[in-house]
Amino acid sequence: MASEQPLIWDEVSEEILSCAERLARQKHTQKLTVRDVLREMDITNRVFYNRFHNIDEVLELVYQKMIREVRRSLTLPRPEGTDFFTHVRQVAAQTVIASYDCKENLSQFVFESDSTSEENFRWWTAEIKKLIAAGQREGQVAPELDADSLSYAIWCFIRGFNADAMARNLSKEEALRRFDYGFGIFLKGIRA
Repeated sequence: MASEQPLIWDEVSEEILSCAERLARQKHTQKLTVRDVLREMDITNRVFYNRFHNIDEVLELVYQKMIREVRRSLTLPRPEGTDFFTHVRQVAAQTVIASYDCKENLSQFVFESDSTSEENFRWWTAEIKKLIAAGQREGQVAPELDADSLSYAIWCFIRGFNADAMARNLSKEEALRRFDYGFGIFLKGIRA
């Protein structure tokens, strides 16, 4: 019978998360086991299971941490005097860079989780709509554009590009170059 008491959250819990993230970068997440973490940290089953139910729970927390890091890139403020479209390209490019930095070797797990996360989709499309609205207020983005459809298209472009670039093992630099070129053409189509 499962315990009614909450699991422990302490410094050791943080160390387990860090260890699991490091190990996941070294081997595919589907091959990562609790035993790998136990061996790496030289801890017992009891230490682990007093804090987490299973390795998937740990990987989910690692994933959530990465999602927060990637999201930060989309909410960067526009420096004063920066052209709207230059800013949007820089923010989108920063998203690609953050994705590479955070998801390297974790892409299978992350993209599977992304596909099932309605909350993540809603967050991204809402933030993209804010950028679209700002561009429309400034007269930079065509006012007749459907923000819902456009935010979805931009989400698909960025997410799909990241997934494919990582699956093809493009270097971060090559992915960024190709992304900037394609996204730049995409943005030309929404100018006022």
